[in-house]
Amino acid sequence: MNIAGMRSSPTHPLDLPACAIADGILRQRFRAVDVVAEALRRAEACQPELNAFTVLRRDRALAAAKRADEAARAGQCLGALHGVPFAAKDMTPTAGDLTTLDSWTSGDPVPAESALCIRRLEGAGGILIGKTTTPEFAFSSFTQSPRWGVTRNPWDPERTSGGSSGGSAVAVAMGVVPMAEGTDMGGSVRIPAAFCGVVGFKPSLGRIPMTILPSVFDNISHFGPLARSVEDAIAFMAATVGSSDEDILSLPLPFDFMRARKAGLIGRRFAFSLDLGFYAVEPAVERAIRGAVEDLRGAGAVVDEIPIGWSRAVVDQWFDIWCVFMSAYFGDRLAAGRERMDPSVVAMMEKGLIMDATYYKRIELLRTRMWRDMAKLFESYDALLCPTCAITAPPAGLTDDDFAESLPDGRLKGLDMTCPFNLLPQCPALSLPIHPAGALPVGLQIVGRRYADEDVLAIALGAEKIVARPR
Repeated sequence: MNIAGMRSSPTHPLDLPACAIADGILRQRFRAVDVVAEALRRAEACQPELNAFTVLRRDRALAAAKRADEAARAGQCLGALHGVPFAAKDMTPTAGDLTTLDSWTSGDPVPAESALCIRRLEGAGGILIGKTTTPEFAFSSFTQSPRWGVTRNPWDPERTSGGSSGGSAVAVAMGVVPMAEGTDMGGSVRIPAAFCGVVGFKPSLGRIPMTILPSVFDNISHFGPLARSVEDAIAFMAATVGSSDEDILSLPLPFDFMRARKAGLIGRRFAFSLDLGFYAVEPAVERAIRGAVEDLRGAGAVVDEIPIGWSRAVVDQWFDIWCVFMSAYFGDRLAAGRERMDPSVVAMMEKGLIMDATYYKRIELLRTRMWRDMAKLFESYDALLCPTCAITAPPAGLTDDDFAESLPDGRLKGLDMTCPFNLLPQCPALSLPIHPAGALPVGLQIVGRRYADEDVLAIALGAEKIVARPR
């Protein structure tokens, strides 16, 4: 499917940055109703081939757009996202919408209240147009579920969109919305961002309150934006960041909008690792990443390639945490729903249910060593650069199990390079798209100091003009 061909005109207001859409609606240069109608048109057009949505909110979205236009005519601003369409993941409750977690075991629940993240986006004037696909319980790097099927990559429909926020990534890549909500527990924002060629950001733990899990003490889970540009990711963050008693781990740190927009690469110091010490990286990814590194050097940044001595134990022990996550939060559905669940998620739950508690606690020792390595790195560098994924988007029919092999040289034939930074959840990590000419997108991952979300966004904003252009 031709991404550009989805758009009725290259100058349609929907193709503007989010804040420019809001400004145009407020100044009555164009109507929110027309912007939202075009978003719905694009969503419906791409749905048969790519399958990005579980719900489209046509009537309610158009009614909200009408209210946004009425407010503009009355000189009232609804917020920084006045009239801007966005999408939300099927993991995330939204009032009045079927929210299934992409599982038959959920039944047909329709929440009465939206998650705080969604309420904040709507409170800033954003208009929710639909719910996007995810693998069952958001467990996988491939967006395919027993309930809603396979979500495909807009660059090549034979390939995966990535996961678990795959539907959100496709909605952004296809120009349906400038931003979409995702969740990231092991790369679920950054992986589909890299495969679909959009921006994906995992903020520091607690910057956006995480309110959709049974526990408010989970420490690998994040809300984050998938966005057409870094500018749109900044707009998402500005609307959603801030402490709330709904999440005891949420941070009383205001979002510094101006700091996040302070782009500039001259004098910046970056550490660079191609493989984090143990990944086998696809040649096409290596070429794209090394080309981006050279571009950054050409723009005045210092980039030093350094060794990071991690091993596949990082991925294996993250996976053990992930199995316990699944069994603790959703394992009670096994007794009645096993036959209708994805067999891979069943296997994960069963492993989690028998995990030794002392072994599980000792994973913190690995995380401690990783943090000490990163703390030392940040004494000399502003951020770490590495690939977001070790490969470009694989065929849609594969699964995560196809990317767990140790090769003869000891390297991991892995898919993502994101889950290590969910073990260091206070470190923000962003995937910035690189578009090699005539090839699938590649993501450059930028990992920052703990709680330095604005600095990572500013770095990405400066790098975007250099590395996101066709090569």
